[in-house]
Amino acid sequence: MDWYLTLKWLHILSSTLLFGTGIGTAFQMVRAMRTGRVETIHSVASSVVLADWIFTTPAGVLQPLTGLALIHLTGHAPSEPWLLLTYAAYLLAFACWAPVVRLQIRIRDLAGAALAEGRPLPDEARRLYRLWFALGWPAFAALTGVFWLMVAKPTFGP
Repeated sequence: MDWYLTLKWLHILSSTLLFGTGIGTAFQMVRAMRTGRVETIHSVASSVVLADWIFTTPAGVLQPLTGLALIHLTGHAPSEPWLLLTYAAYLLAFACWAPVVRLQIRIRDLAGAALAEGRPLPDEARRLYRLWFALGWPAFAALTGVFWLMVAKPTFGP
């Protein structure tokens, strides 16, 4: 078995799942919230939360594990500047994603309660959504930067 190719494949696959699920679920959540319909918001938020547990979480764990293994196998120094920037960007994305998961769960629960009681979506859900939306941008930018760093592996300095 070629460990390098296996790890590289897992690293690329998990990055694709992480990024793709993030963009796809964000798109769905934005579209659902724009409808203002409690049923739609509850249904979509429920699916978004589920997708995060099924796809995003395992991919997010696999990324650093396969990345560190690839660093070891390829002989890169873990302290190379492009890798340090990668770690920082990945940590920024995680720091945004962790609260986003809690926000999605809360939005789902608020929409579920409103649906069960025949009420409109509470203002708290809209406030949480705005925070959710704002946190998505730095996470997206950070992961886009990680992709660039992985491909370019830029050198810095003289």
